[in-house]
Amino acid sequence: MENIKKPRVIKDYDKVADDLLEQIKLVYPRGFRNHLVEFVGIDGKKRKGLPLEIEDKYYLIRMTQDEAIYVIANDDDYDDNGKLKSSVQARLADKYDDDDHLDEFNSNDDNDFGDEEEVVDISIDDLEDDIEDSGSDTSDDISL
Repeated sequence: MENIKKPRVIKDYDKVADDLLEQIKLVYPRGFRNHLVEFVGIDGKKRKGLPLEIEDKYYLIRMTQDEAIYVIANDDDYDDNGKLKSSVQARLADKYDDDDHLDEFNSNDDNDFGDEEEVVDISIDDLEDDIEDSGSDTSDDISL
C-alpha cells in the first residue's frame, strides 16, 4: 500500500456534516469517550479529539469527555446503554457498504463484532461518574 500523507483536519463536533456523523457512528457504535485522543492545538493547549480517517482526510473531531457522553446520551440512534441501535447500524452499514476505508483505517474494539466475548453494557448514568473536567475550544476548522 502506498503511503500517502493525508490532510489533517480538526473540527468541532457540532460543525461536522451529517454524512460524516453517520460514518462516525459506524466506527464508534459504543460511544466516543473511550476513544478520545489528546493533541496539542495550534494555541499550544492540550485538547481531546475523536480520530476518524476517511479516504482523503484524517479528522480529529474536537470534544471533551463531557461532550462525548452528552452527545451519545441525547442521540436517539443510541440506546439507553450508549450503544448504537442495531436497526440504525444496519441502515448505515448498507449506506456506507462501499466505503472500505471505514473498516481499513478505523478498526477498534468497539466496531469489531467478530468472535469477541460478550461485552457488558453500562448505562449512560454510570458513565457520568467518570467525567473529567476539561476545556473546549470552539475555533473554526484548521488543517495541521
